[in-house]
Parts: sequence; structure tokens; C-alpha cells
Amino acid sequence: MPQIPEKIHELTVGQLSARSGAAVSALHFYESKGLISSRRTAGNQRRYHRDALRRVAFVRAAQRVGIPLATIRDALAELPEERTPTREDWARLSETWRSELDERIKQLGRLRDHLTDCIGCGCLSLENCVLSNPDDAFGERQSGSRLMVEPGGRRAPRRGPRAPEQPQDRRQAPGNCR
Repeated sequence: MPQIPEKIHELTVGQLSARSGAAVSALHFYESKGLISSRRTAGNQRRYHRDALRRVAFVRAAQRVGIPLATIRDALAELPEERTPTREDWARLSETWRSELDERIKQLGRLRDHLTDCIGCGCLSLENCVLSNPDDAFGERQSGSRLMVEPGGRRAPRRGPRAPEQPQDRRQAPGNCR
């Protein structure tokens, strides 16, 4: 790993990339999302303060455990004067993210368990399959995927045009998901 002399207080994007292990394109993306910042030279080249190294390390560690970039950005924005995250900051933030991660782990466990069921069935019915139509709140009362609920009770956004209504006679063939 290239060493950066202590007297250098600003890094080029190439130096930041080499030192952090993040691709130049990733650093540009992080900057566009407000996770890191740079100043521009007279020749319009980016220069990053040395503390960008720790911010990039913080972002990458949070990403590895599945924290969305918007959540990471919000966490970094809470730091006073845009300072570098400390060990204490990481401990505090990781504690708040723990419940979110626990919920995702629980969801993945349910998906894993239902995946085995669907491999045996093979129907992938949009009306009944727990993989194609997870957490369908109205599935017990109506047929078809009327409303999918995300974790926390939020309604999932509709995507694409609504399918035409199907006939109400929906007899299940043996082996189909229920």
C-alpha cells in the first residue's frame, strides 16, 4: 500500500483510490452521493483532504454489512463539522443499525426456508407464492397480489401496469404453493 507523507494534506483521486482500495469510479460515485467531498484545483482536478481516507473506510465497512448508502450519508451528515468518524461514532451507529440488520437476517431466513418449498413445487404463482408475493397482507382474504407490505408496515410501490382481472375459479393443481 503506498505511503503518503505526513506533510501532504490533500490527495489526488488516484492517491485516494490506491490508499483506500476503492476504485476511482467508486470515489466519484461516493462524492456524487455526498459521502465524501473534494475541492477543485485551478486545473479542475479533485483534491481530497486526508480525512477522506477514514470516511471511505467507514463507507465501505458499512456497505459490507448491507447498510444503504442513503443511511450512511445521513449518519455522516450527523457528525459535527463534517469530521472524520471515530471508533465511538462507529460503535454508536452500528448499534442503531443492529436492529435493521437483525430484521434483514430474519427476512433472509424466511426466504431461504420458502425457497426450498418452491423448488419442490415449481409453480412460482404470483397469487400464492411467498417468494413472488412476499408478506401479502390481503392474501388470506382475496386472490391475486393486491397489496404487498414491506417490513415496518409500509406499502410497497406498484411497478408496471396492473394485470387484468383473472376469473375467480382458481382451483389449485396438486403440489402448487398455498
